[in-house]
Amino acid sequence: MAAPGSDIEHGYPHLDTVRAAITALYHRLSRDTVDTFGLSVVPGDVAFADQDDLYLGVQRVARVMVQHLRLPDARMIVSFREMRHAGNVELAAGPEYFIELNSRFKTHRRDIGAALAHEVAHVYLHRLDLSFPGTRDNEILTDTTAAYLGTGWLLLDAYRQDSVSSQKLGYLTPEEFGYVLAMRALLFNEDPSPWFTSPQAYEAYAKGLELARRERARPPLTAAGWTGRRRYAKDRRAAQSGHPSPTGGDYAFDTGPPLSVSFPCPTCRQRIRVPVRGRLRARCGLCRTVLECDT
Repeated sequence: MAAPGSDIEHGYPHLDTVRAAITALYHRLSRDTVDTFGLSVVPGDVAFADQDDLYLGVQRVARVMVQHLRLPDARMIVSFREMRHAGNVELAAGPEYFIELNSRFKTHRRDIGAALAHEVAHVYLHRLDLSFPGTRDNEILTDTTAAYLGTGWLLLDAYRQDSVSSQKLGYLTPEEFGYVLAMRALLFNEDPSPWFTSPQAYEAYAKGLELARRERARPPLTAAGWTGRRRYAKDRRAAQSGHPSPTGGDYAFDTGPPLSVSFPCPTCRQRIRVPVRGRLRARCGLCRTVLECDT
């Protein structure tokens, strides 16, 4: 949790780990299970007014997170204490999980849903037995899971910054949160932008959406623009001539024989390999997305 007035990191420093987290979710859950999270938590279900009872309200919002992530057997016991981070969860066998939130949330209740989205995602991943090695990468996996499965838009909305103060929850940068939310939006045709109360969150989402859309317009996909197609054709000729395999960013040639090209699926980021033989339709073996290609 960024302290008031602190610098907030921007850009995409963790993008490789974020992409690996999305791929890991598909490997662990399957496309059918991912599809069951097509509707996000809506703002009305996690609204928290100042006049609401603190502990009853926290339990209500925690229950929304538990139900959204299909954790019917998990009962959350939430308390508050002074700490450096936004929250902490004790991961045990269940059926009870103990969550501690920063005491600051007693008077900043609008962000309690964001903090709980992250902590309950920890519980969800614990029950899935899905983790990344190292604290940093595992926290990035947790943020990515929350955002991709429909609760993490709250974490981006908690990002606020002005001339005298700043706040950000989670380990992803605002733009990385925007990217994950955009990947979800393009998959489910769900636009989270009307839910943002923070103008900075809206801007970060717009930047993430721009990146996610560019990924869907790169060769060998037929949606690629003229410049990308021209570079791809040049790299393909070099590969056909037996030169060291050029890479045009995402794609890479394998001289085989036969000559083939690999590239990441724009939905799940799993790499796909297809023969170089002109126009064809490829199907991702992991998320089953059908892709129109011109190889």
